[in-house]
Amino acid sequence: MSRRVRLAAISSTALLVLAGCSSEDEDESAGDGEPGGSSSQSPGSTPAPTSPRVAVSYEGGIVVLDGATMEVVADVDSEEFTRLNPAGDDRHVMVTVADGFQLLDTGAGTESGEAELTDVVFEADTPGHVVTHAGRTVLYADGTSDTTVIDTASLATASEEAPETTTVPGVEAHHGVSIVLEDGTLLTTVGDAESRSGAVAQDEDGTVIAENDQCPGIHGEGTAADEAVVFGCDDGALLYVDGAFQKLAAPDQPYGRMGNAYVSETSPLVVGDYKTDPDAEGYLLDEVAVIDTAAATHEVVELPEGVEYTFRDVARGPDDLAYILATDGAIHVMDPETRELTDAFPVVDAWEGPAEWQDPHPAIKVAGTVAYVTDPADSEVHAVDLTTGEVLATATLDVAPNEIAVAG
Repeated sequence: MSRRVRLAAISSTALLVLAGCSSEDEDESAGDGEPGGSSSQSPGSTPAPTSPRVAVSYEGGIVVLDGATMEVVADVDSEEFTRLNPAGDDRHVMVTVADGFQLLDTGAGTESGEAELTDVVFEADTPGHVVTHAGRTVLYADGTSDTTVIDTASLATASEEAPETTTVPGVEAHHGVSIVLEDGTLLTTVGDAESRSGAVAQDEDGTVIAENDQCPGIHGEGTAADEAVVFGCDDGALLYVDGAFQKLAAPDQPYGRMGNAYVSETSPLVVGDYKTDPDAEGYLLDEVAVIDTAAATHEVVELPEGVEYTFRDVARGPDDLAYILATDGAIHVMDPETRELTDAFPVVDAWEGPAEWQDPHPAIKVAGTVAYVTDPADSEVHAVDLTTGEVLATATLDVAPNEIAVAG
């Protein structure tokens, strides 16, 4: 079943009240950061040994922040443009570089707390997606369609010795993604240099146990409750549950594209970005898809006027809610069950969409009840309490933040 829902905007009065919650006190104590930035934080806050670490890329480098104080703990050189993905072990981040995936040790959870860009590189021809699930870190090489599988726990000693890996050779190179389920089943996309058509599931011996070729432009992946896996298609979504694929058609045909899935492994509901015009200029979107993996339904939610976002601006957080960082500068809270916006927390100034997807523009990542929001226009990164909308701390950098990943 497919359906479309229109949302009403949060009232301007409510936004004003919420703005009062999220504003910072300029007289609060400021901590001294390492080269690359400074931070402001609430009085009495102290770094916790178990604080998350926030990795933020910029042109030519990566800054690592303490997730509690937002102080800069490391600033390392890297390539001009890199992508960042959590490695799945609450400590490391995978950095895409020309030769593959380079391991960044954020120092999260370690006695020393030191962060460094290690010499460990998992080689890949055109490194692409990183997926972490069921104790495995899965790396995908677009240039070969090879899938590299790492025991996530083995990354703990990766700085001293590169961990062992298993590589599943690809068939035809394409921009794809793979995931390994708890029982060892490998799900991987199918395509070639010209197009992508679907996915296959194969057991640990490589035997194909299910396949589907009804997902044109397949992209992205997310795992919901009960290990239901969703991929995005140009005309809907592809669901894998209990050993079988099922196509879910979008309400807009022939083009209703979901490209990225934002999931919680404790919720059957998947939120996806959604686009209806393949020729639209720019990267801003004003609708989201909601996939119910238990009911096998696909709905589209139209956001209020002025609430637009890109693929970097949606995350799941407390109570399995969805948090959308919109062009009006606020984090809009959406309940996937009711398909309604319930709150809005102003954080940054209003912003415009990027000319190219790689260009710096605001992004959001969530760890626990805290959202980390980048603001390239002001060279800042904010830590926001998603239960109150309060900005807990802000890092002011000497560079424009681009990609962001959280470890710990």
